[in-house]
Amino acid sequence: MKALHCITACALALAVTPLAAAAQAANPVTTAVKNSLRGATHNMVAAAQEMPADKYGFKPTPQSMSFGQLVLHVATSNTMTCQWISGAAAAPKTALTPTSPKDQLVDLLQSSFTYCTQALASVDDSKLGSPVSWYGRRQVTQAAALLGLADDWADHYSQQAAYLRLNGLLPPTAQRRGMPGMKKMGKSR
Repeated sequence: MKALHCITACALALAVTPLAAAAQAANPVTTAVKNSLRGATHNMVAAAQEMPADKYGFKPTPQSMSFGQLVLHVATSNTMTCQWISGAAAAPKTALTPTSPKDQLVDLLQSSFTYCTQALASVDDSKLGSPVSWYGRRQVTQAAALLGLADDWADHYSQQAAYLRLNGLLPPTAQRRGMPGMKKMGKSR
């Protein structure tokens, strides 16, 4: 009889596990992008805060964007792309320029991520095949736009990280957790 109870319990556990996994995976694509959004928000805003104000004009090469241009580009790209994906009302246009004060550029970047968080909140996997506007006045699927958005965050965070390192600073993802003051490369506490 004990063996029958054990077999029954095991069978129930095996039957319930796929149901629980299916419930968690109802929107795997949009859930993954929203998780990337949280990480990008933290890392990219922290990188913008990390770069000294007098280095916002820094360019690794003459053809590169300055750090200020990069921050402004990410902020404007976030609001456009998240609006296209979600159909949300457009975010207000900014009058800021790459040479605007650092605190204003950082605030704009943070606001763009807040806008994306709100705009993408109701987006789920049910319309991944639906067409949305994209750069160059093209139409792409919502899935392609979501993946492009996450790819853009990774691309531009890597730029921020490189700019920081070229100025002797560690990017947020390279700083030791729980080690305040670990800002300069090569410093240890």
